[in-house]
Amino acid sequence: MTLPWDFRNQNALSVSNIKRFIMQTLPQNFSFGTGSVVISILHRQEDFMAVPRTDEPWAFLEDYRGKAFSGQWPTLPEMYRITVSRFGERPCFTIYEPNRISLCYTEALKIIEAVARWLHSKGLRRGDRVAVTGKNAPEWTVAYLGILFAGGVVVPIDYQLKNEEIDLLIKTAGAKMLFVDEEKYDRYAQNPGALEEVLSLKKGVGTYIYDLDGPEAEIEQAADADLAAILFTSGTMGNPKGVMLTHRNLVSDCYLAQGTPLIVYHTDVFYAILPIHHAYTMLAVFIETISTGAEVVFGKRMVTKAMLKDLKEGKITMLLGVPMLFNKVLAGIIRGLKEKGPVVYGIISFLMLVSGLIKKIFKVNPGKKIFGFILDKASLRSVRICICGGGPLSPSVFRKYNQLGIDFVQGYGLTETSPIITINPIEQYKETSVGRICPGVEMKVLNPDERGVGEVIVKGPMVMQGYYNMSEETAASFTPDGYLKTGDLGYLDSENYLYLTGRAKNIIVTEGGKNVYPEEIENEFQLFEEIEQIMVRGFVIDKKVKSEGIEALVYPNPEFRDGGGATLSKQAIKDRVDRIITEVNQRLLPYQKIARNVILDEPMEMTTTKKIKRGDN
Repeated sequence: MTLPWDFRNQNALSVSNIKRFIMQTLPQNFSFGTGSVVISILHRQEDFMAVPRTDEPWAFLEDYRGKAFSGQWPTLPEMYRITVSRFGERPCFTIYEPNRISLCYTEALKIIEAVARWLHSKGLRRGDRVAVTGKNAPEWTVAYLGILFAGGVVVPIDYQLKNEEIDLLIKTAGAKMLFVDEEKYDRYAQNPGALEEVLSLKKGVGTYIYDLDGPEAEIEQAADADLAAILFTSGTMGNPKGVMLTHRNLVSDCYLAQGTPLIVYHTDVFYAILPIHHAYTMLAVFIETISTGAEVVFGKRMVTKAMLKDLKEGKITMLLGVPMLFNKVLAGIIRGLKEKGPVVYGIISFLMLVSGLIKKIFKVNPGKKIFGFILDKASLRSVRICICGGGPLSPSVFRKYNQLGIDFVQGYGLTETSPIITINPIEQYKETSVGRICPGVEMKVLNPDERGVGEVIVKGPMVMQGYYNMSEETAASFTPDGYLKTGDLGYLDSENYLYLTGRAKNIIVTEGGKNVYPEEIENEFQLFEEIEQIMVRGFVIDKKVKSEGIEALVYPNPEFRDGGGATLSKQAIKDRVDRIITEVNQRLLPYQKIARNVILDEPMEMTTTKKIKRGDN
């Protein structure tokens, strides 16, 4: 029998060979759960193959240049109008609560224009700032676009912040008006402070956003170089940093990110489960959606049962998330397979290895057909692409999703870069990399060490204009020749793929003078279900020479702590964590090994994108 990866035979990658190999490895029918599963292989080889892109994803804009827009890139309102002209009847903003409620592009445009007229009638003019804070919902996106259609600047604010933190951000941005969720509406309506108007995003309180309208008027529109949004980075108390992003920043990043290539179709359905005020979801889900005529389904909360319902009913094809989300989903899949016994788990693991090899070497994807029954149980059958961002992901997690037949990639960026600057190409991904540099991005590594590791610096049309009203901080964030200093450490390979090692401010300098990047160590723990959170940091061994040892703060998974109903003793928990750390230490270099650990009784504080807040972040 010819193996599918036999390079000596140019016809080795035939469907018949793959099918024969799989079927000889696994019986056609075997028991799995309550039903009988038949492993089916595609009958036509072309079904395996991805369709190559023949032009740039933004090439169609040339048909609209001089008609729908005149700048280097369209503004966000111009981009939305172009999409309406192409896909007006396609669904745009959708939510299940519990029944499906959806707006098509044309319907949404009418509401957006009415909101813009209302804002204009209340005195909003080009460049004025309006804050939006609330949970993910179609109303949030309507408010966002309505502000831009009125020529204003959007100030998206994390709705999970404390009231006084929201107050500070509104004041810092100089917002004239506020769109707010119903649970906080009364507070701001009764005590508006400097706000001229307070509007409710939802029905039941105040003036509902869908009910707004105003008289026809000549509204001065923003240019592509004008400010579109001010986004505040984490760590909002004290002197908050507002990242200034223009229409050109956001629109260019939206299209250039698709040039990696990341193929997005107008028939795709995105899932907005992460907070939409964050740059990652705002650009990679919301703005990518409206640039292509796709649909976005808004998730209410990151709860497994609700997510599975949305994924299945919405027929989600584009799932974007953070490492914690993908780790939990994968852990559930692996746990379910292990419950079927060692024989079934061993066979599935072997087939995953085969599927991954075929996909990696020959750029074909048999996994969706082979593991459809697994993906069905996880509500992932319809998912075409998963994209992970917002933090480092373990290569083993990356690998397993691809083995299961999902095109899984990861990307990298900052709020200050709109945010996307690297993405792994679907057909040429590298599991240990955060992706290849996107078109239009210039990237360098400052002062590389013997490993080639240094601070990553970037330049391009997606890079921010600076921090709002913070000239000194803005100047300090750029090099003399205009590159943004990311604060992240990493290196580039010969094919312009970026590999991150950690944040510059988190480096641990060991007693032997070695630099240790805690994020690299933390990645090793992502698939241990017993650990809910882990933060690796340095502790001072010798103050005189400023040398550090390495310790881990560990918050155990509450389900593990409960022990299936019989609460485990602190010693039993510590013993298991110690064994896990010993196992990981065996894989680490001598100077990376964890010397001590602390078991926490309470979880560490996290950002809305599920990253642990380190002490100085």
